[in-house]
Amino acid sequence: MSWPTAEGRFALGDLKLHKGGVLPAAEIVWKTHGTLSPLRDNVVLYPTSYGAQHPDLEWLIGPEGILDPTRWFVVIPNMFGNGLSSSPSTTPDWPALVTAWDNVAVQARLLREVWGVERLHAVYGWSMGAQQAYHWAAAFPEAVSRIVVNCGSARTSVHNQVFLRSLIATLEAAPEYDGGAQFTAPPRAALRAFGRIYAGWALSQDFYREGLHLSALGAPDLETFLRTDWEERFGRRYAGDLLAQLRCWDAGDISDHPRFGGSLSAALGAISARVLLMPGETDLYFRVADNAAELPFLRHGQLQPIPSIWGHRAGNPVANPVDAGFIRAAVRAFLND
Repeated sequence: MSWPTAEGRFALGDLKLHKGGVLPAAEIVWKTHGTLSPLRDNVVLYPTSYGAQHPDLEWLIGPEGILDPTRWFVVIPNMFGNGLSSSPSTTPDWPALVTAWDNVAVQARLLREVWGVERLHAVYGWSMGAQQAYHWAAAFPEAVSRIVVNCGSARTSVHNQVFLRSLIATLEAAPEYDGGAQFTAPPRAALRAFGRIYAGWALSQDFYREGLHLSALGAPDLETFLRTDWEERFGRRYAGDLLAQLRCWDAGDISDHPRFGGSLSAALGAISARVLLMPGETDLYFRVADNAAELPFLRHGQLQPIPSIWGHRAGNPVANPVDAGFIRAAVRAFLND
């Protein structure tokens, strides 16, 4: 890399949680790209997404990428439950629920205590990272200038929860599940089913109809694709980590705070940041209609769907240069404006 990077681990102590309980000896792992400006005014926060660790998402950072580290100081905080920051795999006494509210609260501490950063130029997030971007704008309206909500929503929809709870039920049905947050052994059969369920939601019907799992992703046949792209991917993760983040995703809701009293319109109306909503046109999790319904309540919002048949993965197009180019152009214009 031709730009500076750094990484570290930020200790938080015993962390009181938004929905009750304590996360003992909490810590978050972080990585940065670029150089912090003397005025500390070039910070772009880039939270991780479901099951992802920071190396999985760094592909879009570069001088010609979506996030330019020669201009922006890009900070990637790993979400709780992703296996790097505090997670069931590293914390036996894992609490019932760690939320997006908990993640953004400790991210604010990280920025303030490590770099003296009180204000963000932007928060850029995909999927659960986009949910965190929305939570940032609602939690700290005076501290966020703009957010990019790439395939995400302010509140997890009921339809999305149907998907998530099918995955939760699959893991909880494993004989290895201990009834709380842990597993006595890897639940291999459950993880195999988990991956196959996920494959049916992450990519659109049109994607499969066009055979892109073969032509674009290089699988010789459907069975190989399901095994190598989905079963093996999730099989590398600790099942308790996957379960904890599913519960976090399921509970995603920027209005779930005493300040807003469960009113989504009030929470959206409190956001002063400029908001770029970038749903995928064929995303089965975060529908264009979800963002369209949010838009009237935002003070400064714009809706720019990604014209793609790659479903949810249109928002993280590591193997899809057309969608990557679309996102790059939109995000660069938004950040530079």
